[in-house]
Amino acid sequence: MDSELPSIKKWNILYPVYINSKKTMAEGRRIGISKACENPTCAEIGDCCSYLKLPFAIEIDKAYPRDFMQRGRVRVLLKKDDGSLFNSDISSRKQLMLRIAEMVPRHHGRVKKQETASTSTSTAGPSNKSGKGGKKRR
Repeated sequence: MDSELPSIKKWNILYPVYINSKKTMAEGRRIGISKACENPTCAEIGDCCSYLKLPFAIEIDKAYPRDFMQRGRVRVLLKKDDGSLFNSDISSRKQLMLRIAEMVPRHHGRVKKQETASTSTSTAGPSNKSGKGGKKRR
């Protein structure tokens, strides 16, 4: 990254919970459920930020206070020191969350997982086993 970027402490913070459709508003979701995506990760959010040409930093050791079991957050810089935007399409944190939420389902890691899952389920045929299974009693 550039050496002229401001201190990382001033950057916007994005937790994956903010755009997770499986969470409620009380649990931390910040956008509408229809626009949110299912179980995003920090790596996917980081890839979306790099695609949008925004400087970002992933902090794996941090956790969202309401859901401390899910680790990681992403810091993103939207504006330069002079106040101009890095990406003219994204001027606020809300717009960034909406853009990332629409990009994550098309993330290349998710597309590969869906393709392998669909091929493995289609090759498995019906089971020839019948009955309850388990140990037989005498």
